[in-house]
Amino acid sequence: MSKLKRIISYAILIIATIVSIFPFIWMIVSATNKSVDVTKGRLLPGSNLFENLQNLLATVDLVPALLNSAKISISTTILALLIGSLAGYGFEIHRSKAKDIVFNILLLSMMIPFAALMVPLFRMFGKISQTAPLIGIDTLTAAVLPSVTTAFLIFFFRQNTKMFPKDILEAGRIDGLSEIGVFFRIYVPTMKTTYAAAAIITFMASWNNYLWPLVVLQSPENQTIPLLISNLGSSYAPDYGVIMLAIVIATLPAALIFFLMQKHFVAGMMGSVK
Repeated sequence: MSKLKRIISYAILIIATIVSIFPFIWMIVSATNKSVDVTKGRLLPGSNLFENLQNLLATVDLVPALLNSAKISISTTILALLIGSLAGYGFEIHRSKAKDIVFNILLLSMMIPFAALMVPLFRMFGKISQTAPLIGIDTLTAAVLPSVTTAFLIFFFRQNTKMFPKDILEAGRIDGLSEIGVFFRIYVPTMKTTYAAAAIITFMASWNNYLWPLVVLQSPENQTIPLLISNLGSSYAPDYGVIMLAIVIATLPAALIFFLMQKHFVAGMMGSVK
């Protein structure tokens, strides 16, 4: 009976793996085919890869879009990790009833959809543009700032800090370290796996972000890679081979970061639910 259960389990896992990985394989195969072959559902690799690449580079400014996405994603990740970890550390290490109330309010903010905040944010940045154009509408900074403070990251770091050995902090204070010194010299190095998991989540969310950059980035030179792919698909006669190649290129940075930091990601996520 146990052997039958094992066979059934492996069969279910194999089916789930095929279903999960098929869209990615089909995307890669489609990037090598002509548009007509993609629309026909061809599942075999073609010989049109370099032609699709030439058409892609001739049609859109791919490199600037990738650089804009990289600037926004890296800046958002660094600032979000710093702010989220500082807040999570403060909420857990220096607990009080007032801070717990503030933290609960932060958690309630996760229930508000971003679409409900988009219009007030746009109006706020529109007013900022009048006095500080460098951080106003149609700047990469405006695409970064709304994402640097998230209730999820604060919650994530606070939950992981619950498992942090408090004796190490006391030892650092006894040795004369300031609270900032304790945070950067003891807390940050010890929580490497948590930072890795949070970095992957934040980077991928920022890299794939579409709605807010669509609203706030109005110049073609400031468009990100999701906006570029959207423009490719909205043409009168879209070339699906070119679109699939652009999607493959856009997927590679996030996939590479995930696979390089996969072990740390698993360890960090497991630490947050113990």
